[in-house]
Amino acid sequence: MVRMDTSKLTYREYAGFARLPLDKLAEQCETQVFRATGPGGQGVNTTDSAVRMTHAPTGIVVVSRESRSQYRNRQICLQKIREELERRGRPPKVRHKTKPTRASKERRLASKRFRSQVKQLRRRPRDE
Repeated sequence: MVRMDTSKLTYREYAGFARLPLDKLAEQCETQVFRATGPGGQGVNTTDSAVRMTHAPTGIVVVSRESRSQYRNRQICLQKIREELERRGRPPKVRHKTKPTRASKERRLASKRFRSQVKQLRRRPRDE
């Protein structure tokens, strides 16, 4: 599998990966299975049911240990990868330039005047 430089991916490329069917998405993933920790007793300690999937083109890594079934955990991992691809595939919100309001300018200047007075009161009094 060819790994792309993930720092240069655009939201359109993530969206393209998100539109792939699950079987094509699974082909692009590297899968590792391991023993899950936590509650479950002997069933957890004896089977490699937890799954860690890495989507090679994007570098997204997800882990699933919710189910006792390795097959079910693989499906959950694929769903998590798809959700993350969809999240990253949304276009960014358009930002509009704004100017500070008159009231905010006045508040800022008033706080500066107040701070100046506080500092003046800290000074040593003049001898007259």
